[in-house]
This record gives sequence, structure tokens and C-alpha cells, in this order.
Amino acid sequence: MADGRCCTFLEILLAIILPPLGVFLRFGCCRIEFCICLLLTILGYIPGMIYAIYVLVALDSDRHEREYYTLA
Repeated sequence: MADGRCCTFLEILLAIILPPLGVFLRFGCCRIEFCICLLLTILGYIPGMIYAIYVLVALDSDRHEREYYTLA
């Protein structure tokens, strides 16, 4: 549990420094999340950073909810 939070923290930190990198580490380079983040970062650093943090946090919470319901 703590290992997942640490990994998420590092991905968010990398998403602040270089947004596509944080998304790449989570999803890989051929997923739509990465392509959108790359496009937004090319168009402007701030939109790419906001999208990267949103994707990492929102999809991470969905994953934890699914794990909870699977265990229950």
C-alpha cells in the first residue's frame, strides 16, 4: 500500500517537472493518455502539467476503488 503511494508521488513529481514523463511511466507511450499529455505540453506547459496530474490522480483513485470492491 505504501509502495503504491510512493510511486504515485514520484510520478506526480515527474509530471510537474516534465508532464509526459509522469504519464509515460504509468501508461506507456502508445496510450491515448500519453498522446493527449504530449500534445497539451507542446501547446503549453501548464495545460500539459494540469492534465498529467489529473490523469495520474484520478485514474489512481479509480484503481484503488476497484481494488477495494474486489476485496469486499
